[in-house]
Amino acid sequence: MRRQVASSLLRCASAAGVGTKPAVPCLATSTRLFADDASLKKTPLYDFHVEHGGKMVPFAGWSMPIQYKDSIIDSTLHCRNSASLFDVSHMCGVTLKGKDAIPWIEKLVVGDIAGLKDGTGTLSVLTNESGGIIDDTIVTRIAEDELYLVLNAGCRDKDLAHLRKHLDDFSGDLTLEVMDDKSLLALQGPQAVDVLQPLVKEDLSKLYFGSLLKAEVKGVPCYIARSGYTGEDGFELSIPADRAVDLATAFVSDDRVRLCGLGPRDSLRLEAGLCLYGNDLNEDVTPVEAGLTWTIGKRRREDFSFLGGEVIKRQLADGVKQRRVGLLSSGPPARQHSPILDGEGRTVGEISSGAHSPCLKKNVAMGYVEKALGKAGTELKVVVRGKPYDAVVAKMPFVPNRYYKGA
Repeated sequence: MRRQVASSLLRCASAAGVGTKPAVPCLATSTRLFADDASLKKTPLYDFHVEHGGKMVPFAGWSMPIQYKDSIIDSTLHCRNSASLFDVSHMCGVTLKGKDAIPWIEKLVVGDIAGLKDGTGTLSVLTNESGGIIDDTIVTRIAEDELYLVLNAGCRDKDLAHLRKHLDDFSGDLTLEVMDDKSLLALQGPQAVDVLQPLVKEDLSKLYFGSLLKAEVKGVPCYIARSGYTGEDGFELSIPADRAVDLATAFVSDDRVRLCGLGPRDSLRLEAGLCLYGNDLNEDVTPVEAGLTWTIGKRRREDFSFLGGEVIKRQLADGVKQRRVGLLSSGPPARQHSPILDGEGRTVGEISSGAHSPCLKKNVAMGYVEKALGKAGTELKVVVRGKPYDAVVAKMPFVPNRYYKGA
């Protein structure tokens, strides 16, 4: 299994560097895909990872742990059953401040940000003029004049360039700050709340999925967001970078918590039916095609006043030719770019992400197919190493999500 995962991640990283699309954060296992190690950025937890047995690999220009001493399978299962700690400090946090922050960001994302209550957030996407997805992002409304965004590591440069381009042309009350002085930790799993609660004064039972509060964790000021990328209950904590090791040490001192790397993180998000930018999303795919129509706020559909809005409006009215679906398959796990065939052997799409599910003990994948073939139960085939294997369209998430929405 470990060799299969490593091979898949290597192919993913290789694919990211070709063509006209920008390099994206695929999981790589070879330094040959990047410049020498000295060029890689390190999070404040780099030495902590090495001391705890982390196997460091290049990832979106950063040196990150792909796994620790336990296997990717065991680490995935542990997160599903207990609590795991992820270093996601390579992600890019951004704050927007000023009375015009909300109307300005609504020109660039599809979500109803004005409709959010203070301290709540939503998944949204940055779109281009053609309706394609520049990046997916969580946008949280801290207050009427303050927003907090988390951008993907591999999209950082192009996202910031995109935001600053539109900021340069804007004369309203708005400032943008990149939070490079912060680290981001993700504590995930059904026991995450039991681990975190003794370290904070606030009652976490009142913090629901998608919500955020400002609080101290062991005296360290944090943004605590009840969110994550695993399908499990959990939290993402934005903290001062110089206190990251202190908090990570406190978390792993709890016997219920294990460190978790990029390998199991990929398995967890795929089982949860969550997209990876560069695999399942890119600038040639719209939210409608990606199955993310729900991110387009109801109020936003009244005027579609965001980049690419007219394209997306037409797609909602007329339909699209392709759609993202989940797949279960036999044989070896299907990987990114594996062709998808219909019953007559005709190519009708391709895989965007795929792996063997540690929880289900079967192959799971996501891919894009002709819309008419997207119904659950449709029988198809996927081609792996030149040989077709049986596949069937399946509903997602593959493993039920367990986000906390109240007692």
